[in-house]
Amino acid sequence: MKTLASRFPTLALASILSLGCAAAVSAAPAPVSPNNDETDMKSDQPVTDTWITTKVKSVLATTDGVKSMDVSVKTVDGVVTLTGVLATDVAVKKAVAAAESVKGVKKVDASGLKSKE
Repeated sequence: MKTLASRFPTLALASILSLGCAAAVSAAPAPVSPNNDETDMKSDQPVTDTWITTKVKSVLATTDGVKSMDVSVKTVDGVVTLTGVLATDVAVKKAVAAAESVKGVKKVDASGLKSKE
């Protein structure tokens, strides 16, 4: 039976190789369309729940007075649910407004977001 110490070089090499392959794939140039108009940059694809959750977390992190680490964000079918405890009622209102400002958000449920006040 091999010990963890004897397997470490093999695991490290496998990790490095897989990261290298992932970097090579992500570094591949994007296909270029024949018309490089601004209209080619627009997408009619729907915004995904994962993207909305990530964007809401990002907006909360940059919102003054809101400790984003104290807010949990979940999105299902464009409905964002905020839960947690913030310091003030103002912070709660700012968090809700920030979430509502994100593209693709249909509704914000903040019934689980409370203030310490």
